[in-house]
Amino acid sequence: MNTRIIAGTAAMLIAATTLAGCASSGGSTAGSESDELAGLTGEIGSKDFSEQYILAYITAGILNANGADVKANTKLVGSANVRQALENDDFLGYWEYTGTSWITYNGNTAPVKGAEAQFDAVKEADAANGITWLDPAPLNNTYAFAVRSSEADKLGVTSLSDVAKLPVKDQTFCIESEFSTRDDGWPGLKAAYGIDVPDSNVTLLDTGVIYTATQKGTDCNFGEVFQTDGRIPALDLVVMDDDLEFFPVYQGGLTVKTATLDEYPGIADIMAKISPKLTTDVMQKLNAQVDVDGEDPEDVAQQWLEDEGLI
Repeated sequence: MNTRIIAGTAAMLIAATTLAGCASSGGSTAGSESDELAGLTGEIGSKDFSEQYILAYITAGILNANGADVKANTKLVGSANVRQALENDDFLGYWEYTGTSWITYNGNTAPVKGAEAQFDAVKEADAANGITWLDPAPLNNTYAFAVRSSEADKLGVTSLSDVAKLPVKDQTFCIESEFSTRDDGWPGLKAAYGIDVPDSNVTLLDTGVIYTATQKGTDCNFGEVFQTDGRIPALDLVVMDDDLEFFPVYQGGLTVKTATLDEYPGIADIMAKISPKLTTDVMQKLNAQVDVDGEDPEDVAQQWLEDEGLI
């Protein structure tokens, strides 16, 4: 400050004003919008991959900009553990995908066709579990299988039905451990497409490793990927068309305990500023900043909120 303070009383007043301004921001983000969520504390959870980290930090950032004092917790591994943390009130909320909740948590074996219909169905089902789905984002992080473009041309494949018709020696797959046991994962996919390969044709890898392994083609030809992942274009991978529409719609939305939303109904209005902006294309670009460019998920989330004028 360049202003010369010539009176002790004036100095005290300015100091008090400065401290009051800091307190109103919650000490979390610049450009605080309101104190609508004052008193809301706790953690926003995430699953263990970049998109979820980014979404958790975006959510914590916008809530804190409106008076909350929450943190993103990105330490849990596995969808079931994150869902359980929400049910146990260890998390205030986390971003879930409609297909995951419908199949994995609500015990259905077949998806509902259409994004809106699937969302309505899962919202109703989870309401009975004391969980509310806020309005979803347009992004659809569905499962997919990809192959390096040169191999796609060589094998002449564009769809999963094409893959199932290949000689067994060419049907090699890289998948993650959770996908290997899910009803909306490997067991169901094999049954739907008639894929019949020995266990030796399937390699279990961590999610992040699958992309580079698929690009190299040493461990497998076809890798399990997520549709919003930025590494798909970066590594010149080609996604196989799910021509039988086996995979459910995996539209993302923030899930919160209904009791929490009843106490802080403003959460819904605040998150409504976020969700419509998160398209599949936007999410793929944000993911690429982390998984391709090596940026920190929290930094990516903060910069996006600022670029969008949300904080």
